[in-house]
Amino acid sequence: MTQSMNHEETFENPIIPGFYPDPSICRVGEDYYLVTSTFHYFPGVPIFHSKDLVNWRQIGHVLDRPSQLNLDGTPSSRGIYAPTIRYHQGVFYMITTFVESKKGARRNFYVTAENPAGPWSDPNWLEDAPGIDPSLFFDDDGRVYMTANRVPPSGREYPKHMEIWLQELDIEKKQLIGPKYSLWDGALKQIHAQEAPHLYKIEGQYYLMIAEGGTGFTHSVTIARSESITGPYENCKMNPILTHRHLGRDYPITSVGHADIVQTQNGEWWIVCLATRPYGGEYRNLGRESFLVPFRWENGWPVVNPGKGIVEMTTKRPHLKSFPWPTRPACDHFDTPQLDMAWNFIRTPRDHFWSLTERPGHLRLRLKPERMTEICNPSFVGRRQQHMTFAARTMMVFDPQNEWETAGLVLLQDHDFQYRMESALHESKNIIRLIKREHGEEEVIATQEIAGQRLYLKVEAAGQDYHFYYARHAEEWQVLAEYMDGRLLSTDVAGGFVGAYIGLFASSQGHDSLNVADFDWFEYIGVPQQ
Repeated sequence: MTQSMNHEETFENPIIPGFYPDPSICRVGEDYYLVTSTFHYFPGVPIFHSKDLVNWRQIGHVLDRPSQLNLDGTPSSRGIYAPTIRYHQGVFYMITTFVESKKGARRNFYVTAENPAGPWSDPNWLEDAPGIDPSLFFDDDGRVYMTANRVPPSGREYPKHMEIWLQELDIEKKQLIGPKYSLWDGALKQIHAQEAPHLYKIEGQYYLMIAEGGTGFTHSVTIARSESITGPYENCKMNPILTHRHLGRDYPITSVGHADIVQTQNGEWWIVCLATRPYGGEYRNLGRESFLVPFRWENGWPVVNPGKGIVEMTTKRPHLKSFPWPTRPACDHFDTPQLDMAWNFIRTPRDHFWSLTERPGHLRLRLKPERMTEICNPSFVGRRQQHMTFAARTMMVFDPQNEWETAGLVLLQDHDFQYRMESALHESKNIIRLIKREHGEEEVIATQEIAGQRLYLKVEAAGQDYHFYYARHAEEWQVLAEYMDGRLLSTDVAGGFVGAYIGLFASSQGHDSLNVADFDWFEYIGVPQQ
């Protein structure tokens, strides 16, 4: 029964702002769970919980142990692609692809848990499971199937030509069995990059929903159906059922695609999908984000956001009782025994370079020889940029002993595109400097001499204008550099699939060091888009 509520009440997209792409969703009773991609960041695959599809809180990471996720040497924007979450008979399943390198192996695996907050099992690696974006489907007869994409066995007939395949999965043996079936080889060969398949069984029909057109501006969602799980599948004549490529490149929401669907306990149908919000031109510093859009069934086919057909920034809420979670504090004082779930590492941490206990109330980072400019696991703890306009600041205690020792605040897209506001020694003097790194080339933008070990650092962004400040005493901010071009933090400049990060780092730049940098607190305040 639909609950009584104000039908005009709205919510704001995205439901999870910032770099949270490729959302997949499942419902268990009145609870909803959602996972997203993480690529070369650790822990992998954040998992979120919601009661109303609008308010989400993170409850953990699926891949939170080095035994589950080895990202050593994994290039930026490779690693964990497009997870799918499903629930069956008391067990949660998460299946995903590990992409080793740009042209290296794509290895599919799944993990399981009885509690979505964890712990999750170690990976069950699937043999002879090509392609990316795997999904699981549990049929009424107890059989389980995996879908993914692959290059057609007969070869590609045009660039990025892929097909969707299906094979049965033996849950007991944890391996694929039986023949592979080709379900969908394009749509009249007018599209490319067929991927992200999800199977559903609704009123006796099997529906296969996929993403097409690549994850950029031409991204889209298409669907087909069949009376048999192995096909043949009939294309929906309204395909694509969801895209924004016809709206132009200056539309505030672009690159819509990679969708998963869920039915509420009240009978409504909703899609979660990724999309981007360009700003300052066609630049997407926030990466691909998670959005929510309604749909209904007409003549056996989904009609997305009827009367509008697009993802909107402001949308009517689901007919579910609003269930907001407590607001998380803007400032992390590092006074808990574990890092907050918002924090990530670059690749799998292999040594104890950080501590919350060696100096209570502080995040201590040990200086590692690894640099922020290398494909490695540097001494770095960071979080996503989630707003176009934001302020982030921290207080650091650091006493560099050599000119190669540095620590501070970094904004990065990857190892070759970043801003570093760092404390260091230069000609035996303590300095604070701003370094811009673009296409692997570095430029010192500004340098100021400072005194003492305690230093406040702040970055403010207003759109693509980034401003950097420092202070010796609280709130006595001085300009280090203003109106720096933030577009280099966009995938449209750097390439790849991730969003911008803001983090704390410490490096001895190729040398051994026993030095440390202590961060007393870190504050991030974002301004919602108007």
